[in-house]
Amino acid sequence: MMMRLIPVVLVALILAGCGGPDVTSSGKVSTTTGWAYNDPENGGFEVKTAVEQETGPGLTLIEGGTFTMGRVQDDVLYEWNSVPRRVTVSSFYMDITEVRNVDYREYINWLSRVFGLNNPQVVNAALPDTLVWRDPMAYNEPFVEYYYRHPSFNEYPVVGVNWLQANDYCIWRTDRVNEMIMVEMGHIELSTDQQDERNFNTEAYIYGIYTPNIINPIESLNPNVESRLVTVEDGILLPKYRLPTEAEWEFAALGLIGNTVDELLWERRTYPWNGHNVRNDEQRHMGEMRANFVRGKGDLMGVAGSLNDAGSITVPVKQYWPNDYGLYCMAGNVNEWVQDVYRPMSYEDVADFRPFRGNQFDKLTIDANGSPVIDSLGHLRREAITEADAEGRFNYRKSDYRNYRDGDKESVFEKGEQDNQTYEGSQSMYVNNETERISLMNDQVRVYKGGSWKDRAYWLSPGERRFLIETESRDDLGFRCAMIRVGTPTGF
Repeated sequence: MMMRLIPVVLVALILAGCGGPDVTSSGKVSTTTGWAYNDPENGGFEVKTAVEQETGPGLTLIEGGTFTMGRVQDDVLYEWNSVPRRVTVSSFYMDITEVRNVDYREYINWLSRVFGLNNPQVVNAALPDTLVWRDPMAYNEPFVEYYYRHPSFNEYPVVGVNWLQANDYCIWRTDRVNEMIMVEMGHIELSTDQQDERNFNTEAYIYGIYTPNIINPIESLNPNVESRLVTVEDGILLPKYRLPTEAEWEFAALGLIGNTVDELLWERRTYPWNGHNVRNDEQRHMGEMRANFVRGKGDLMGVAGSLNDAGSITVPVKQYWPNDYGLYCMAGNVNEWVQDVYRPMSYEDVADFRPFRGNQFDKLTIDANGSPVIDSLGHLRREAITEADAEGRFNYRKSDYRNYRDGDKESVFEKGEQDNQTYEGSQSMYVNNETERISLMNDQVRVYKGGSWKDRAYWLSPGERRFLIETESRDDLGFRCAMIRVGTPTGF
């Protein structure tokens, strides 16, 4: 469950304001130079005592480890796109539930207040596509009108959100959480009159590009500076909310923390729960469906008076039992976006540790004075690194690795085939001049997982994967956020 932020944050503020404990008397000195930390007479180099990372709103800790990523059932479609592979995922945080309609409306409300007057296009670009409910041969117009807006659907997962919109939501959420942390610790004043690019952004605050109304400055131990802003080194601000990677999502869905004995798996799970069926086997809830999915052709919810999953479409995000990590609806209800770019062979190509396909390394855009530049939304501008930036490095040599080993020029062309094919560079689209066929596998295609209210049970298995262009959305596709875990992997 979510931990309260205020008490630890207040302690952090006290430490920040007074320079922490008397580190000179407790022997907290540099083992490199012998100079005492947090001592103005020595130049005021501040070193904060390590504290456990706070659990951000809506999140729960997912203790990491090794697991076998990939398919656990027959490949009935013969796609061979999730061959089992052992990898390791470090600890991270994940939303307990899918992002709800009420959560997304809070986001739109903030955008409307800040950008609606002068930049209404920002608000319009963020709105979910409610027309995803339309079906040429079904009467779904009531869902078009009511599903996103009506309070009866507040606790239902938001749908009609594409991958790009989901990422923008994560950025917004990071800023609002960190802004409230500093409001509650008494450092800044809560401002509801922020407009356009003059709004609180975590990175812009850290770099001093945007400074809110400071009501309780932090005392600086630097003898040349009277006060300062909160920094990353203080450990007060939370890391960024983001979409989980495919490996993280699959690991969290399996919930192996409740299925191991001395590093041995009790059983290989097909779904996010024990057993190989979709009904509850506990005495109290014997026979009840564990997820919202299509039971059979034309059966989306069961017979009146004895509904099998009680969900004709989506259901409230806490309708069913959580898995061993405390996560709800990691199977069924709605599919969920993850970060990764889709490639059929990614499971064989990605790294053993924190596997991920989709890296685009960038850097801050700097003006002539060497200062970061902000865009029209108040975010720091970033740009792709150049070959010159990566010169001399052995771990990476370029910016865009989305198609690395599966779609780039070296992996596409085989000797003697260049005359029959044309390579389209960064788009990773392969055109055969003889057949004029174009592959759908490009760098804008993203993975989604989990199964949904309109899927058969086959897709509820965490190892299954599908894909969609990042600009498209569906009535059975939502998302949840994740966050890196810094410090110890176990949380204690």
